[in-house]
Amino acid sequence: MDHIDRSLLAHLQQDATLSYAALGQAVGLSAGAAHERVRKLRERGVIRRTAAEVDPAAVGGAVLAYVTVDSTSWMGDTAESFAALPEILEAHIIAGSASVLVKVRTATTEQLQDVLRRIYAIEGVSGTQATVVLETFFERPVSPLTDDQE
Repeated sequence: MDHIDRSLLAHLQQDATLSYAALGQAVGLSAGAAHERVRKLRERGVIRRTAAEVDPAAVGGAVLAYVTVDSTSWMGDTAESFAALPEILEAHIIAGSASVLVKVRTATTEQLQDVLRRIYAIEGVSGTQATVVLETFFERPVSPLTDDQE
């Protein structure tokens, strides 16, 4: 991946609705060349999907919590159980005192409590600890501008 691919990714992260002509102009390529590069980035899995960024509070997700999950056994085989809970936006196997870290969005703290009950019902879960977010300073996407050695 070269500096042009990284620049294309940065522009797409800012506005995924840009036309190939606008993308090309922004990075010094023709529309056709920009289209071809984006197609290759998709084929290689660099661009996994294109999505709209939605305000969580506007759609009933005002309460954000990060939950650490303790277990009595290896949790690597429980991905489907966590994925079955629609309020869980992310789930990660982690190293440290807990086994799993999940990101949860709900409309109310009562709904968060219900999600915690359902997490606790997953086989192998022995406890949870929730940290509720009071305010988010910022969130940023992965930076494609980092210059990795190839």
